[in-house]
Amino acid sequence: MGADRGVRVPFNYLPQQFADPAPIMAAIAEVVASGDFTLGAVVTAFEAAFAAKTGAAHAIGVNSGTDGIKLSLRAVGVGPGDEVITAANTFVATVGAIAELGAKPVFVDVDDSLCLDLDALPAAIGPATKAIVPVHLSGTMADMAALNALAARHGVPVVEDACQAFMTLQDGRMAGTWGAAGIYSMHPLKFLNIWGDGGVIVTDDDALAAQLRLLRNHGLADRDTVVLMGTNSRLDSLQAAVALKMLPQADAIVARRNAIAARYDAAFAGLPGLRIPRRHPDVRHSFVTYQLFCDRRDALAVHCGAQGIEYKIHYPVPIYRQPALAEVLPAGARFPETDRQAAETLTLPVHQYLDDDQVEHVIATIRGFALGEAEAAQ
Repeated sequence: MGADRGVRVPFNYLPQQFADPAPIMAAIAEVVASGDFTLGAVVTAFEAAFAAKTGAAHAIGVNSGTDGIKLSLRAVGVGPGDEVITAANTFVATVGAIAELGAKPVFVDVDDSLCLDLDALPAAIGPATKAIVPVHLSGTMADMAALNALAARHGVPVVEDACQAFMTLQDGRMAGTWGAAGIYSMHPLKFLNIWGDGGVIVTDDDALAAQLRLLRNHGLADRDTVVLMGTNSRLDSLQAAVALKMLPQADAIVARRNAIAARYDAAFAGLPGLRIPRRHPDVRHSFVTYQLFCDRRDALAVHCGAQGIEYKIHYPVPIYRQPALAEVLPAGARFPETDRQAAETLTLPVHQYLDDDQVEHVIATIRGFALGEAEAAQ
């Protein structure tokens, strides 16, 4: 079956998701009428609903996933001069949060699941290691049972960067709920998306939750008592109203994304020049993005664009190779799997608003490219 050049497959689905903003606007109007704009009732209601959804004891709304990582690391004791281990293929936000505390990022390569290579992790742990931050990239998930066991042997806390992994499950347990704390982003490009920046920290530790609530609000125990020096990182009440409207859609969204991804996986398996990231059988992926490895990624990207398929490349220059990190890393540090993925990864549309014709168009386009390349090489 050939690709239909008349079919368009957009990557951005936000205009469709918010095509009818009336219910959200009504919820925002209620907040406006109440005058309850800062850490008000709507934030409390969202935090309770989010905690229930994740199965965590506590959910703490903050102004971004980045701040969620930073505050969580600070809460577990990370400070200037400490080392924090994380994945070499992550987005800059993970590393920026570490750097803001004056700590040093220590990178570990990843495996073909896009997550931390646990075989490489022990060698990175040293006397200055104060935390490990696994990154559940693209909506997949590191092997948290094995990682937690390793971290426990070294007495190092785990803070999960689950910014891209809301609704991802391992053995039925939500990504972000395995470590001392887990952080989710609600940026418009994430799974649970709002109308600006926002983040959520979850934890089962009562004392840690209490400290995080202080840290996000200037360290104020009450209006006039500052018990520690915190920051201003409150989840905006208006954004909490948006999030409360979006949260009930999560189950339907993850089901549709998994159905589309399963069709992609079945269609692309075994094609010459293409590889699917490793899927762990005990993980229910949320597919905030769908990524494919391709030997001739740039040529495939041009082909997709010509066929009306929008795509992204995450991330063409790994974070550890960025100029801002030049003075932090040991000379000659290289992470081969991270580099390979940066050169080969193409991100395809997988959102819940794709119809069957669009999905089939993506499949036919990718298959046509791979099989045509193979035939031309003969």
